[in-house]
Amino acid sequence: MNAKTLMYILKRIALAVLTVWVVITVTFFVMRAVPGGPFMGEKAITEAALEALEAKYGMDKPLMTQYVTYLKDIVTRLDFGPSLKLRGRMVVDVIADGMKTSAKLGLVAAACALSIGVVLGAVAALQRNKIVDKVIMVFTTAFVSMPSFIMGSLLLIAFAVTWPIFPANGETAKGLVLPVVTLALYPMAYTTRLTRSSMLDVLGQDFIRTAKAKGVSAPKIIFGHALKNALIPVITYCGPMLAYIVTGSLVVEQIFAIPGIGRAFVSSITGRDYPMIMGTTIVLAVLIVVMNLVSDILYKLVDPRITLE
Repeated sequence: MNAKTLMYILKRIALAVLTVWVVITVTFFVMRAVPGGPFMGEKAITEAALEALEAKYGMDKPLMTQYVTYLKDIVTRLDFGPSLKLRGRMVVDVIADGMKTSAKLGLVAAACALSIGVVLGAVAALQRNKIVDKVIMVFTTAFVSMPSFIMGSLLLIAFAVTWPIFPANGETAKGLVLPVVTLALYPMAYTTRLTRSSMLDVLGQDFIRTAKAKGVSAPKIIFGHALKNALIPVITYCGPMLAYIVTGSLVVEQIFAIPGIGRAFVSSITGRDYPMIMGTTIVLAVLIVVMNLVSDILYKLVDPRITLE
């Protein structure tokens, strides 16, 4: 690794830290600006009880004092504090439990989206303007245009209610099939279209024509030259794709009742569980910036001609 690449990585890390700090700051103060509070629930609560709860969780202190204390706990101890609704549980423990399911769901969906998308995109490019290409483009256009919550609802009705092939919840391995399909369809369709357009561009390059003129075999031209170069844009999409899957899982986990970080995040919003909202927001923000950073570094490793600035 040369000095220029190292400087680029350090700059990106510094920018990532700044981004996470902005997310923490904005989320913290916006939550506190919303009328109401985590203890103003369905049950009537006396003024004395409210003051006691606020004192217990440090919410009776000035806002800036709470903010500084929260930042200090995160930096020094990675402590997001206790959950205000799940009494007796720490936020970091709830997030860790949820991430076990969410990470498994996201990684499987990402692997399926990339593998199927690259294959379909290559097939569509090699069969340009033929019936196979047109069928693939029609389906990928439909999947790109349809939001994940609509696709999830349709799959749930079709394969869990009308034809009860899969469970309606994601608490078992079989029950994760529909959520994985829901999360994978959009990135798979986008990867297909991206691979197709990139591969068509590569197939028209001079070095491909030269390889054909020299008598290089068709499989070597396709897999050794065309597909390898066509995957560069796909690699840059990996970061945003993983970010989409992570954020998209928030809704999908609600639809399929999956005990992941998404369901905990949505429940914390409806219950105004401030520490849980902050903890999940920070974790998701860190995942997104790290995914994009890794994507940029892989982009450089795959194509050394690219200059990082």
